[in-house]
Amino acid sequence: MPEPSDMVGKLSEQRYRLTPQRLMILAAIEARCDHISAEEIYAQVAAKYPHVNISTVYRTLELLKRLNLVYEIDLGEGRIRYHAEKSGHHHHLVCQNCGSEIDVDEATLSPLHAALLRDYGFSAELRHVAIFGLCEKCRRKGAGSGPAMKD
Repeated sequence: MPEPSDMVGKLSEQRYRLTPQRLMILAAIEARCDHISAEEIYAQVAAKYPHVNISTVYRTLELLKRLNLVYEIDLGEGRIRYHAEKSGHHHHLVCQNCGSEIDVDEATLSPLHAALLRDYGFSAELRHVAIFGLCEKCRRKGAGSGPAMKD
């Protein structure tokens, strides 16, 4: 018998109901190495269980966020995306011209976290951050070289 997933185990430990819909939502999230939107989760679940409602997906995502089992991020596409906590903290540089994404190691933002704490007494939650700007390729092409985009 397969091992229960991390999220299933944690929900079960805390006595949350493991309905078929909830299990399919968890499976959709855990199957992805990248980010997934609520709409993509809904489409996957509805293909197998047509009676599911998208509100069930949103309620489950809210529960998973509250329990720190998923992180959400806005990558500038006009919708929120999610990824499982087990895939770790990572950050993204998002090009506002071509839309490319570059993953950034968590250690890159450690100096920022330390500076915010030292200078402002603010302990930032830097678990999953998107930073918008221009990638090297677009900068070389001169795309978006308005005043806000110059080095």
